[in-house]
Amino acid sequence: MQYVWTCACCGKRYETLPMRYDLDAPSHWDGLPEAERESRAKLHTDFCTIDDQYFFVRACLEIAVLGRPEPFVWGVWTSLSRENFRRALELWHKEPLEREPARFGWLASAVSIYPSTLNLRTYVRFRGNGERPTVELEPTDHPLAIEQHHGITVKRVQEIAAALQHRPSDNVPATESASRPRYA
Repeated sequence: MQYVWTCACCGKRYETLPMRYDLDAPSHWDGLPEAERESRAKLHTDFCTIDDQYFFVRACLEIAVLGRPEPFVWGVWTSLSRENFRRALELWHKEPLEREPARFGWLASAVSIYPSTLNLRTYVRFRGNGERPTVELEPTDHPLAIEQHHGITVKRVQEIAAALQHRPSDNVPATESASRPRYA
């Protein structure tokens, strides 16, 4: 959907408002020394395993945007138990799942514009048909959980876009580079 807006940080006009940001890898991947990544971990577009004991899936943390039909989406990573990870792989390309229970996990993405988001409690719902699952944060007083449970305004989406577009690259640690948000 076209949406013209002006960035409050730089005054530049944009023709579209990004409604999705994806993180490329779980923070645990970023924490591995680069020289050890190939031997200790496997990173796929939607799945990651580390040391054959830590399991992650990329999911959609959707936030309703008040007055708009489509949600704002953070493409985040969440941990799963070995059993739930296997179930995610098993169901990934099957028909949509109606009765599959939500699976517990921990948020494994550091979303830089919020206070620490690592290890927020999550509930992952598999969707099947090759779609990334959705993730719901447990209701808490964390700003990201509040936004997910109450929705955000278009102005807040603009603030998020401005914060991510004008993030100083020289202040980003090297270990964060793989998980730097990108437009989808």
